[in-house]
Amino acid sequence: MTDAFLLRAALAGLGLAAAAGPLGCFVVWRRMAYFGDATAHAAILGVALALATDLPLFWGTLAVALAMAAAVSALAGRGQAIDTSLGVLAHSALAFGLVAVSFLPTVRADLTAFLFGDILAVSRRDLLFVWGGAAAVLGLLAWRWSGLLTATLSEDLAQAAGIDPGRERLVLTLALALVVALALKVVGALLIAAMLIIPAAAARGLARTPEAMAALAVAAGAAAVAAGLSVSLALDTPAGPSIVASAAVLFALSLPFRVSRSGRGG
Repeated sequence: MTDAFLLRAALAGLGLAAAAGPLGCFVVWRRMAYFGDATAHAAILGVALALATDLPLFWGTLAVALAMAAAVSALAGRGQAIDTSLGVLAHSALAFGLVAVSFLPTVRADLTAFLFGDILAVSRRDLLFVWGGAAAVLGLLAWRWSGLLTATLSEDLAQAAGIDPGRERLVLTLALALVVALALKVVGALLIAAMLIIPAAAARGLARTPEAMAALAVAAGAAAVAAGLSVSLALDTPAGPSIVASAAVLFALSLPFRVSRSGRGG
């Protein structure tokens, strides 16, 4: 019989895959990979904030992720090079977060879990947060799907259709911050961006429509979770990195199909 902790881990991973799959597609389409990385790195600063103020980790992480997204948007609006802004903020947030955590002696032993995740320690309460947050992200994306796609294709086209590109960016910012807060305990701050990008990248070469790519990204993420947990159980490897490594293998397996389709002009 499957151990309860392993079942909870699998359910948490599936919840993350469900939310990260469609959102990751927009990250790939808009070339926002570095943005996801910066928001994820800020999660450690959120951990320090939450522990210092006795807030739940989820709310501390979410608050800092939202602040990071707002800071990046403000810098981009002032004409700062977006890649430079993201680089400065990403590494600064991670460094300040690690320094802040060092002042909390009881947390030092658990720092690896915050960086790389501890999916096998997911509790029933964590599951409620993960699936509740995943439902919120999916609902938000479904509600704004058409507008998000139009704004992603062309901001000028979106404005002509009466769609505010800034509002659509805000929707993506909120969804990304929420996924980062959800994923911290599952795969950790350093691997969150990988779970957003790799399944979506694997699905990109196999899908003919945006909706199909989103569905395939969810399937790829779910397969990576199942494979990663199996490898972790069999070989006693860290669960979070094993899940991301499995996603990378799936991406590699998808490459011949991408090449084959492009060779046929499809």
